[in-house]
Amino acid sequence: MTKSELIDRLAQRFPQLVVRDAEEAVRVVLGAMTDALTHGGRIEIRGFGSFSLNYRPPRMGRNPKSGESVHVPGKYVPHFKSGKDLRDRVDVAPVPAAILKKAA
Repeated sequence: MTKSELIDRLAQRFPQLVVRDAEEAVRVVLGAMTDALTHGGRIEIRGFGSFSLNYRPPRMGRNPKSGESVHVPGKYVPHFKSGKDLRDRVDVAPVPAAILKKAA
């Protein structure tokens, strides 16, 4: 699901919301999540999962085009860990045919 699909679905589910209001709500929520992670915080949504930051230490990488070694600096990357409820619901759900074709 894309951000615009989420906005459309919110507007359809809550008819009192104009699409512009649904867009603003999604923007505010995602902005708050981004701010929390930017300031080193952790986000936990019960039944869905949690977002945190993982540190990747500096390392030597390789340029795939030229093959030469390149220094890759350390950085923080977002990490998502799904909650038990989400894992259980996904495990029971039927697998779409498109995903089965990719696995083959």
